[in-house]
Amino acid sequence: MEPDGKTDGLQLDEISIGLAGRMLLSLSAVVRPGDILTVMGPSGSGKSALLAYLGGFLDPVFTASGRILIDRDDITGLPVEKRGAGMLFQDPLLFPHLSVGGNLLFGLTASIRKRDQRRRMAEQALADVELGGFFDRDPATLSGGQKARVALQRVMLSAPRFLLLDEPFSKLDTGLRAQTRALIFSRAKSAGLPIVLVTHDHADAEAAGGRVVTIGEEASR
Repeated sequence: MEPDGKTDGLQLDEISIGLAGRMLLSLSAVVRPGDILTVMGPSGSGKSALLAYLGGFLDPVFTASGRILIDRDDITGLPVEKRGAGMLFQDPLLFPHLSVGGNLLFGLTASIRKRDQRRRMAEQALADVELGGFFDRDPATLSGGQKARVALQRVMLSAPRFLLLDEPFSKLDTGLRAQTRALIFSRAKSAGLPIVLVTHDHADAEAAGGRVVTIGEEASR
């Protein structure tokens, strides 16, 4: 696929990832602002490697090629911190030595410098996901769903240009999974972020509602 060079969103131009001489995946796609591209496949098919390549932290044991553009900017060769990728993993990865509010302040874009303004933004972010008053809480006291919401708001406060989701719902129970999934999708879509989701769960793909690409063993069935 040739990127159109005109359209806002995330453009994946002939992305190929291999390991030990074996091709894991080959993919071209355009993900418009607010849209979700779901990549499905079994463990070891290269799903997480794809996200790592897009985010700029792919392990050098893999081979990879192809261009990544966001809002017409080629970010393929940029370091992690300059790509503008927000990422959510299977685990919330909250810093245990920081309070809930401290975790949000860590994610908050450095362009906001005034301490009181940063505090207000973090508190508002918590209130937006029904966690008002949790600023000083220890992350260890939170439920799984609460941790997922804090992780989401930490990413959103970093002002990402696109969002990468590495099975962030897989460790939640069924009811909480659906609730958290709906929250993350709605927040990202309302912010106009292109989203790439990798999962092995068909319910995730159905809820995402966008294009689904299957790789690995499932793709050959």
